[in-house]
Amino acid sequence: MEIPQQRSAAARVREEAEEFIRLFHRENPEAGDPRPRLAAVRDELARTGTYRHTPQELVHGARVAWRNSNRCIGRLYWNSLRVRDRRGVVESDRVAEECFEHLREATNGGRVRPVITVFAPDAPGRPGPLIWSEQLVRYAGYGDHPSITVGDARNAPLTEALLRLGWTGGAGTPFDLLPLVVQGVDDKPRWFETPADAVLEVPIRHPDDAGWGEWGLRWHAVPAISNMCLEIGGIHYPAAPFNGWYMGTEIGARNLADTDRYNLLPAVARRLGLDTTSDRSLWKDRALVELNRAVLDSFDRAGVTISDHHTESRRFLTHLEREERKGREVGADWSWIVPPISGSATPVFHRTFEERQSSTSYVHHPGAQERAQGRDLV
Repeated sequence: MEIPQQRSAAARVREEAEEFIRLFHRENPEAGDPRPRLAAVRDELARTGTYRHTPQELVHGARVAWRNSNRCIGRLYWNSLRVRDRRGVVESDRVAEECFEHLREATNGGRVRPVITVFAPDAPGRPGPLIWSEQLVRYAGYGDHPSITVGDARNAPLTEALLRLGWTGGAGTPFDLLPLVVQGVDDKPRWFETPADAVLEVPIRHPDDAGWGEWGLRWHAVPAISNMCLEIGGIHYPAAPFNGWYMGTEIGARNLADTDRYNLLPAVARRLGLDTTSDRSLWKDRALVELNRAVLDSFDRAGVTISDHHTESRRFLTHLEREERKGREVGADWSWIVPPISGSATPVFHRTFEERQSSTSYVHHPGAQERAQGRDLV
């Protein structure tokens, strides 16, 4: 006899599946009457406990999940997302190979394009593969405390775990590429060296001070999130790395500036000759602006796609208008949509938003953040 919890889970999957199928047919009129497809999905669920999306459903579902992302400001181009269907890939080495190929395709010689690679979904009694790494490209952090860490302090725990597992480390620079950590079906997590040809990096220099080149700053071109689960109509794809392109503040105001990351503001302030003895001199604010100028100018000089927070804020409002004209409500998390610098100078600051939950979305499942830090990796 089926226990109530199982019945509830099955009913929930069926409900979400039907909701998505109706959405797909409503937004793709060429697909025709949804009733035959609904009947087929119900039958497959009754027989197997799951169902398989058609290639067209997978593409639309991945794009809608981006459209539904409450925390993403760059959703204007949601319908341009390239979907790489790799649902037949379950082994860790093949997952890693496809991830590196994802980076090559997304990089596109610097003209970065939005891409998602979808691996095998969870199925009853057989979970899909997992990517432990937070992003496909991450820099090592050597050391056990932010004040003495060489590299990205956020990744110090993962770096330590990988070293214990046998990774010999990089050259010991602040920008050594970490291996990718993947767990295949019926397998333990394994690490794979990131090929240099899969990662385009941009040297960061200041437009008015050539001396910045002495620091050897750089950042990678493609922000590919890899530890979130793609959920489409009740089906979970636990390994589905996806990327857009960078907004400059992600690098200049967060990755390079946060005190628990590269913490570069004091060094930039000293370079600019600013008074750092008092916060009232606004040395942090001035250093932050110059660091962000350097990021944007460097990406532009390298011919690599990047957006600025003013432009992206206007684009987001354009996205809102387009969706409203189509009768669709847009959910958003104000604290993530408003840029981390000059927030009140952007139009999104002066709007209110409401978060909206959807069964077709990208989500962090329990344990994802712990895995990204290498917890229990050894």
